[in-house]
Amino acid sequence: MLDICTVPCRVGYMDNLSYILVDRDTGISAVVDPSETAPIIAKCAEMNLKPDYIFNTHHHFDHTDGNLELKKLYGSRIIACQADAERIPGFDLGVVPGKTFSLGNSVADIIDVSAHTQNHILWYFKADKALFTGDTLFNLCIGGLFEGSVEQMFDALSKIKALPDDVLFYPGHEYTLQAVPMAEHFVRDDAALKQYVQNARAQIARGFPVSPVPLGLEKKCNPYLLPDSPEQFARLF
Repeated sequence: MLDICTVPCRVGYMDNLSYILVDRDTGISAVVDPSETAPIIAKCAEMNLKPDYIFNTHHHFDHTDGNLELKKLYGSRIIACQADAERIPGFDLGVVPGKTFSLGNSVADIIDVSAHTQNHILWYFKADKALFTGDTLFNLCIGGLFEGSVEQMFDALSKIKALPDDVLFYPGHEYTLQAVPMAEHFVRDDAALKQYVQNARAQIARGFPVSPVPLGLEKKCNPYLLPDSPEQFARLF
């Protein structure tokens, strides 16, 4: 089983969300997408841990800027998609989509979602019902197409839609409120969306991110998860 701690980074600038994962059985730990070091170091000190690993979802600087400093400070090993090794600062070990990686006794499925960038991956801890989506899926929206096509993004989101509704997803940014107007324009389930937005505003007012949200709810309220075909999906761009 995993303990998951959310660490907001670049607050007020890019509003990244990094995560500290701890396998309860072994105490082995990892940081997901360290965009800056100060808040992560502070939280690690508070938790009295030295992360064994850094997990990257993709190569963008706002998900890897903390790699080298954390590696130097803690001796963390940096894990990312093998095919993206040359673009990951401090890369140590590659994972391959379709395979798994073990954080102590907690096992992550590695899922390819090339679209936002090529070789973007998801870390999916099936037993813990936890999915780390990087810049592929955000609350009520998705990441931009920097390197991929609309068709690739539709395929990537289709993989997420196929996962169980009770899986909680942990995105790489807090962009929920910016996404509300488009969601209100496209989403027909007004009751579900209104409750989603109400809860989101309350969370943010308390100083907390909106995530995690169950995929089942996200499938109802995120306009990018509603289309059933690439042609329908393309109309959102």
